[in-house]
Amino acid sequence: MESERTSAYGNNTNVDFTQSTDDDPLIDGPLISQDVLESVIKREFQKLPTHWAVGVLSFLHVVYVVVCVVITVFCWISDEHTTECTATLHGIDSKTVVLLGKVSLWVMVFIYDRFVQHHHSAVRRRGYLDFYRLTRGIKNLPLLIHSAGNAAILTVIAPSSMLDASVKNLSVYLLLAIICLELLLSVICLLRYTVHVVKFNSKKPHPDVTEEERSHACSSGSHTETGFRDGSSLEDVVEKQADLIDYLKQHNSVLSRRILTLTAQQIRA
Repeated sequence: MESERTSAYGNNTNVDFTQSTDDDPLIDGPLISQDVLESVIKREFQKLPTHWAVGVLSFLHVVYVVVCVVITVFCWISDEHTTECTATLHGIDSKTVVLLGKVSLWVMVFIYDRFVQHHHSAVRRRGYLDFYRLTRGIKNLPLLIHSAGNAAILTVIAPSSMLDASVKNLSVYLLLAIICLELLLSVICLLRYTVHVVKFNSKKPHPDVTEEERSHACSSGSHTETGFRDGSSLEDVVEKQADLIDYLKQHNSVLSRRILTLTAQQIRA
């Protein structure tokens, strides 16, 4: 009697397993080829298209500084070209033109900053975490420099009558000094940022996770940056691990959706 029950139980188990296998469309359907899976997993490198924005912003900044120098020299310091200045500016005060140009330039820098931030967030989502942290500070410096320059210009323009009373055209010279210093600092920051972007685009690296796996596979004695290292702060390690976890979660989610889509397409075919 016990043997019959055992055999019946075993038969039921086999029947259930067969039924569950037959009902599973993933097992029943055709297998996905290795080439298709590799094409899904591997992504083509996407260049960071921010270097041209650096060139446009630098050109506009240089044009603004040249215009300011011409206006201050011919319309503020010298009184010989008052008629020409009034006709050229259509009766608008030269100081107003300089300030309006400064506001317009700051708006352009703000748009540039949002544009760069958008593309760097996309780079971070694609797994290039080291490059994102490398350029995180320098990419925001132009907006900070121009904001500080605006504050300095307002500080000079507000008491301009008092400054000019003590020294003739002192406010004009201070204004030109601030504008030229702002241009110098901005160009230095933009050039350094451009160098990082050009190197990144020419190198065409793999995501950081892939690079670490390759370096670890090449040398069994090498240590990855998963744990705490001497000379690195605990905050940096925690931040990097959090970025890696976010990237891996998003990457796994994308891969799962793509594999399910490919499986459904092959089943329908």
